[in-house]
Amino acid sequence: MACGAGNCQSGCFRDDDHSVVTEKKKLTNGTLSSGSDLDLPNHHNLCLKCKVNETLASSGTVSVDGDIGRFCFDCFRGNLFGKFKLAVTSNAMISPTDNILVAFSGGPSSRVALQFVHEMQHKAQKNFDASRDRSLPVFGVGVAFVDESAVSRIPSDEFDRAIQDMKSIVSNLAPPEKAFHVVPIESVYSSNGRDRLEELLNAVKDVTGKEDLLQHLRMLSLQKNAYENGYTKLLLGSCTSRIACHVISATVKGQGYSLPADIQYVDARWEIPVVLPLRDCLAQELNMLCRLDGLKTMEVLNSPHSGINGLVASFVTLLQEENPSRECTIVRTAGKLTPFHFNQIPESDDSNAHLASRRRQKKFNLKPNESVPPQSYCPICNSPLSKSDHLILSSLGSDQTNADIFGAACCPSCQFQILPKEPASMEHFYSLLPQQFVVQAKDRSSSMQRQLREQIQDFLLSDSEDGT
Repeated sequence: MACGAGNCQSGCFRDDDHSVVTEKKKLTNGTLSSGSDLDLPNHHNLCLKCKVNETLASSGTVSVDGDIGRFCFDCFRGNLFGKFKLAVTSNAMISPTDNILVAFSGGPSSRVALQFVHEMQHKAQKNFDASRDRSLPVFGVGVAFVDESAVSRIPSDEFDRAIQDMKSIVSNLAPPEKAFHVVPIESVYSSNGRDRLEELLNAVKDVTGKEDLLQHLRMLSLQKNAYENGYTKLLLGSCTSRIACHVISATVKGQGYSLPADIQYVDARWEIPVVLPLRDCLAQELNMLCRLDGLKTMEVLNSPHSGINGLVASFVTLLQEENPSRECTIVRTAGKLTPFHFNQIPESDDSNAHLASRRRQKKFNLKPNESVPPQSYCPICNSPLSKSDHLILSSLGSDQTNADIFGAACCPSCQFQILPKEPASMEHFYSLLPQQFVVQAKDRSSSMQRQLREQIQDFLLSDSEDGT
């Protein structure tokens, strides 16, 4: 709960023993101060915030480690929901006219995200019903689960049971009703998706590259589902712990340039903007809330990472065990990197969104969209590309194949981890890619040619000139 940093702005509570010491001094200066334990109230069993209720550690309901045990349940839950709500309101993540799609994997993070979004929607609905003019609508909420049974080793019957449990969780939430979407990961293909997806993943020999490619396909399928069903925002349950792992792994993979884009509250480079309202919440806190609040999770779907991602996850877990503030420190340090212009909610007609957007621009020195040059992205992972990456693509000759152009359009990390090295294997890999990857690479190549032509426009001869 308390990270221990003096400049922390995440909303966590700090230890405040001054009142306890003062109370002890008052009691010890009284007539019954000489060594009697019965004279002193057991302040260590009282909540650190409210000083009234019993702490989670002393209640004996569940085993609690660290700072979480120093709070009562109400204060612990209120603090966690407060950090969630602060992230939502400060970054204009949800407006009354929005239609939010919550990505639900069955794990603790996405389960808490779904619960908190539901509570915000339920309160908005009550306010709407109680108002006279009913001028502000209630934002919509949908839930999406990416079905990876086509490429997973989990037995199909366990997958089916987990999906039924998810449907039950969503349907048991109080009104307003929420649609539940089961999104097959092979839906990124228009036909023969299961076979082509399996063959595509088998073409990637690197373990880390295969895991990263699956992650990119998962996001692509969520974006496709959100667009087809009219959702305006995609809400992910990424928490501080997961973002801390991504900071380290992205650095190891050579993705330092694009790292600031992935760790912000808002990511609008996608067609459907992505928001991360649990960015300031630790995985330990979310796990504890699920246990205390009786929120059901599906452990069968939480497979461990492998390769670089698995090593980094183990490393960060070890750091967190040594010092409970390490994950917060990693994310807070990476947060000092300058965000990209798309790390804000796009302009809309919502005045509240405008206000939050202006505040965020001032805080992070972001430029308005119209004052920045167009950004190019990797066709696989959608990471923003640096100027050196542009030079590689512009240096290609006219005799290059489509597969060569696609490879040059990718970021260095994807080139090293995902793309095959042999030309024949690269051609085969290119033929198996989803159409959206291919289209994005072609669009980037055409955009590069237009930009190059604009730069040398003043030096080109017109058709009416004879060149003499």
